[in-house]
This record gives sequence, structure tokens and C-alpha cells, in this order.
Amino acid sequence: MNSAELLTEAFTRIREIVARTVDGLSPEQLAVRPNGEANSIAWLIWHLTRIQDDHVAEVAGKKQVWLSKGWFERFALPLDPADHGYGHTSEQVDAVRPESGQLLIGYHDAVHEQTIRYLNNLLDADLDRVVDTSWNPPVTLGVRLVSVISDDLQHAGQAAYAAGLLKLG
Repeated sequence: MNSAELLTEAFTRIREIVARTVDGLSPEQLAVRPNGEANSIAWLIWHLTRIQDDHVAEVAGKKQVWLSKGWFERFALPLDPADHGYGHTSEQVDAVRPESGQLLIGYHDAVHEQTIRYLNNLLDADLDRVVDTSWNPPVTLGVRLVSVISDDLQHAGQAAYAAGLLKLG
């Protein structure tokens, strides 16, 4: 297995968790915030997808699916088009209320497809390319992709846990 195949496996597992977590939940259930303040399932899935979209598009030299494929308009959120959720206030978390779970899954699937297309052309040597010099040490492509996977898995797990609480009643 090469690096591209390994990264593809990781991003595919995230996609599977997202689909399993969201499947069958109503818009109201997606918007529930455990204890009234925690992030909702909808926000967690939207945010992890926005981060993946933003970060992978940047390193791939592509446009974000959110902006280029009409997802911003379909979601119709009262947020700046460039917003991806980092540092959101409680009110902004509440504003992420997609009309259906299928909308969340559709956006995630579109981002996943763009991610996999990028990974399919990735060579092991590409992972050492510096993609962000604002950190010390500078961030390589490999570190950036692992960071996205880590963030996505954490948020997907949080969403799955919240969905499990809902199903318990």
C-alpha cells in the first residue's frame, strides 16, 4: 500500500462514519445540541466537511466544492461563504440547520470525491512539499492531510456519539 492508498482509506472511513451517523436523522434531530450548548450533529458534519473542502482544495490548487459547485447556495446558511466554522459562537452553531441529512451527505460526498481525485495523483515524494510556512516548523502536505484526517475523525466521532444518545432516547 502506498501513501495515496493509505490516505484514501482514511478519508473513506470518515465518509462511512458521516453517512452512518446522519442516515435516518430528521432535521430536528440533526440540530439538537447536547446539554443545549454542545455542537449539533449538523454543525459537526458541516464543519468537518468544510475544513476538508477548504484545506484539500488549497493544497490541490482547486476551488472549494462549497463555492464552485453551489453547495453554499443549497445550504442557504446566514454565514459568510468563506466560513468553515472555526471559532463559531453559539449563535453561529445554531445557524447551521440544513434542510435534510441528505444535503449534508451530498456535500460530504462531493468533497470526498474531489479529495480522492487529488489523492489518486499523489506521489509519496509530494508529501514532503511545504504547504504552509506560517508555522514553525513549516507544515508539509503530509502533515496537513494527517491534520485534516485527525480533525475529521474527532468531529465524526463526536457526531456519532451524539446520534447514539438520540437513538437511546
